[in-house]
Formats: sequence, structure tokens, C-alpha cells
Amino acid sequence: MKHILEYRKLFNADQDTDLAALKIAYRNLIKEWHPDKFANDEEKKAEAEIKSKSIIEAYHFLVSISAETHAENLEEYTQTTTTSGIDDFIYKGARLKITFQDGSAYEYFGVPRNVYNKLLISSALPRFARRHIFGTYLYRNVSKQTVNAD
Repeated sequence: MKHILEYRKLFNADQDTDLAALKIAYRNLIKEWHPDKFANDEEKKAEAEIKSKSIIEAYHFLVSISAETHAENLEEYTQTTTTSGIDDFIYKGARLKITFQDGSAYEYFGVPRNVYNKLLISSALPRFARRHIFGTYLYRNVSKQTVNAD
């Protein structure tokens, strides 16, 4: 959750900021911190390279967790979380990454340790996750692998 707050602060955005406003803020920040702007100052250019990379990372992250992105991908997300089994999951620092049998993976933010512990001992992982995780925590799609039918 710390990264989310930092990224939103960087873009002067909140959870209700739409993608158009986020894109404008992104473009303005990139213009301000583009390394080519500091061609004559190597120290500033190096700082700008680091800063521009963090701006790009923050932008992609905020787009991935935006309400508009979620709405756009809701059908696919619902299909995955209701029909595909859980293949694997990893918990680290209130982040829960769940990999599904269809090859997709979602990362959930702010998941308390006690919820994760209950997931571990659950006899029905998909049912527990549908009830206590999928509709409760902020998430983003972190990968979609293609499944080959050989």
C-alpha cells in the first residue's frame, strides 16, 4: 500500500482520478524529467533517467489498478475468478499474488496476515478466495500467459 500512496502523491492523484487526468499528469512529469532535457549536465541527466523510470513505473502501476481498467477487464476477471482454479499463491508484506490455472495472475494489496493464514488452512481455496479476497481488496493483473493446447 505504501507504493500506491507514493505513486499517487507523485501524480497528485487520488483513487478517483480518471485515466485521462492521469495521462496528462504523466506527460507533464515526463516532459519535466526527460533525460534529453539535461544533455549538458551529466549529473542532472543521470538523476532524470532514474526519475523518468520511476515515473513510467508509477504510471503503469496506477493504470493497472484504476477503476476504469478494472471495469474494462471485469468480464475476464470474473471469468477467471469464478471458473479457474488456483494454481499457486505467494504472500509477502500484505501483498497476495494468486496464479490461476488459466495462466493469469493477480496481485491483491492490503491483505492482512490473518486472512492469508485462513487461506492457507482453507479446505476450499477458490471458495474462500471468492468470499474473502476477490471482491474485497484492491488488485491488478500482473500476467497473462498463453496456454498452448498441444
